[in-house]
Amino acid sequence: MISEQISVAVPGNVDLPGDLDMPPSPRGMVLFVHGSGSSRHSPRNRAVAAELQRHGWGTLLIDLLSEDEEKTDAATGQHRFDIALLSERTATAIEWLSKYPVTHGVPVHLFGASTGAAAALVAAAQAGPVVSVVSRGGRPDLAGDALKQVEVPVLLLVGGRDPQVLELNQEAAQLLPADHQLQVIPGATHLFEEPGALEQVAAAAREWFLNTAEAHAEGHHLP
Repeated sequence: MISEQISVAVPGNVDLPGDLDMPPSPRGMVLFVHGSGSSRHSPRNRAVAAELQRHGWGTLLIDLLSEDEEKTDAATGQHRFDIALLSERTATAIEWLSKYPVTHGVPVHLFGASTGAAAALVAAAQAGPVVSVVSRGGRPDLAGDALKQVEVPVLLLVGGRDPQVLELNQEAAQLLPADHQLQVIPGATHLFEEPGALEQVAAAAREWFLNTAEAHAEGHHLP
């Protein structure tokens, strides 16, 4: 396993730190797009990333805001719902992966949480190339009209005890033109803190990424 601390330069003279982990001959690369008030240190995303790594996937967890922006956001909430900014930086990270020697040529999938799911979907619609997207407790509705332009398979994971977010995901799913699936994790609340809930998320994401990677390689849609 190759583990590196990397930095991605984005417009505005900002460098975003990230943690890159690559197993030998990876199945693909999963870029994690965190949500409101979170960072690359999110224990939930790190738990999912560790499970994916154990099954042969490379992962990149990256901060979408600089330290100064984080401080401003903590005080004012200025950036956390700025989907245009977050999606632009996600797109830049996708481009970085396509050029970095260790990850060059490795197909990229996205895993978005909360508002990060909207940023991931916008990036998938506008930036490419992306193979598939998984949303955990996401706000895909915040992707707006970009939802209708997402041409890659999307898995929406929502807790069964998160009714408002579930309703928003149901409405967003109706706008997705490509293969998609809404999966409810029984008994889970928004943060999936219940015993076994996050393990179900990781297993569902792993299966989705594997199935979409195989379909992509063969030039097929999901069955």
